[in-house]
Amino acid sequence: MTKKKTKRILKIVLLTGTLISLFFVPWIVVKAWILPLPETIQEQANEAVDNGFDGIIIYVDKANKPPEFYAAGWHDKKNKIPANPHALFKIGSINKLYIAVSIAKLVNGGQLSLDKTLTDYLPKLSGRIENADKITIKMMVQHRSGIPNYTDTKNYWADPKDSNKENLELILDLPANFEPDKDYEYSNTNYLLLSEIMDTVLGYPHFKFIQEEILNRLHLKNTFQSIKDVNIDDVMSGYHIGYPFDLKTDDIGMLATAEDVGIFLRALNNGNLFDGDEKKIYSSIYEYEHKGWVPGYQSIAKYHKDIDAVVVQFTNTTDRKLYYWNLADVEYGRIIKIIRKTSQN
Repeated sequence: MTKKKTKRILKIVLLTGTLISLFFVPWIVVKAWILPLPETIQEQANEAVDNGFDGIIIYVDKANKPPEFYAAGWHDKKNKIPANPHALFKIGSINKLYIAVSIAKLVNGGQLSLDKTLTDYLPKLSGRIENADKITIKMMVQHRSGIPNYTDTKNYWADPKDSNKENLELILDLPANFEPDKDYEYSNTNYLLLSEIMDTVLGYPHFKFIQEEILNRLHLKNTFQSIKDVNIDDVMSGYHIGYPFDLKTDDIGMLATAEDVGIFLRALNNGNLFDGDEKKIYSSIYEYEHKGWVPGYQSIAKYHKDIDAVVVQFTNTTDRKLYYWNLADVEYGRIIKIIRKTSQN
């Protein structure tokens, strides 16, 4: 059996299965939660590694202060390379913030309408996606379309597809999960379709628009569309509990440094990213923070108004039961407590 085939079989076994309730709290999360709060963020980063993460990166941007960078654990465990706070990382669904900003800009520019439907822009999907003639752009941005989530299809993460076309085919002709705008359900398919609509309206790949209208505007040089666009050694390794191989080379979505994500998030929240009515439009359609998850990579990016700080956390260990998703939340919450405590001193 070839190594490639062995890796694929292991993925099927270890990266799939029914996800247990997030309300079940395992011992590793309880342990992290009850430990005494350290004095410094670096101590908390070290503690996160002690609690089970292979590596962690933390970026802190406090208003009117130089950014702070922290890291602990491994950038590459096999080669014993320590974690690097400036490493590239797969940011998963944080990319939805960039797409939502792009939508707001295109609506403001008259190239898109929030009230037009999926079939107005992609008529070929009429009859292939239920309610396509009723689902609006706004509903897709807000996850209120009822379109099934392609990453929820059986064994998806064991063998992710290579293109939007292949991903979309997984949910074509399936019944809707609910009537448009009658409920909320997070679905990656919404943003796949939004990216396809942007490609159609623009006449060129939507990431070029993100590059020109967002990244260049903020002078961000370390945000990329794909693993194919970077030096692989600059990417932090990703690990999945029970799976023996590094997930670094899997081509799954955008990559960025914590600093680039933090600069973007600051500009998103303070409005420096917008012109005209773009901020008003954005505020009416989407949120100002996000988390990300792909096998081997978890990310949290939030702005905290009470302390006027942007805090980004990357952790490079995941598991099938999402214990480590909850653990990342605990570690992040403790970091915020440390920042609030030190801000009061």
